[in-house]
Amino acid sequence: MTIIGLIAIAVGSLTLSLIPATLGILGYIAHIVVITAGYALFQTSNSTAVMTDIRSDQTGVISGTLNLSRNFGLITGASVMGAVFAYASAPIDITTARLEAGATGMRIRFVVAAILIVVALAIASVSHALSRRAVPPNREQEDDRSLE
Repeated sequence: MTIIGLIAIAVGSLTLSLIPATLGILGYIAHIVVITAGYALFQTSNSTAVMTDIRSDQTGVISGTLNLSRNFGLITGASVMGAVFAYASAPIDITTARLEAGATGMRIRFVVAAILIVVALAIASVSHALSRRAVPPNREQEDDRSLE
């Protein structure tokens, strides 16, 4: 589900950067719904994956680290995407900026977001493939060794 969520976020972000302005607010909302649903799928499955198979005495530390990293990512992401928007729209004075400058800034911001999400998708895919390769130790062999 982590990978499906990332795919939905990437598709929503990329298509949002490509839609014509003539679709208006409904076109924007439809894409934001796709992004939000993908984000919800990603967050829940990612949290489950992180919290699974940890010792009970580490639950608090792992949960706190997960939430800290998530909040750090949200704060950093908002700042970076704001900077990307500001750079891409390039208004000298925001009060006199043309509407097209704001639209260009939003489009480029969503393209950059889609690229970053594709990178995250690649990392998640490699991580998933590596975790499938790792064969857990056979409990029966461990039990036999302990009897010897």
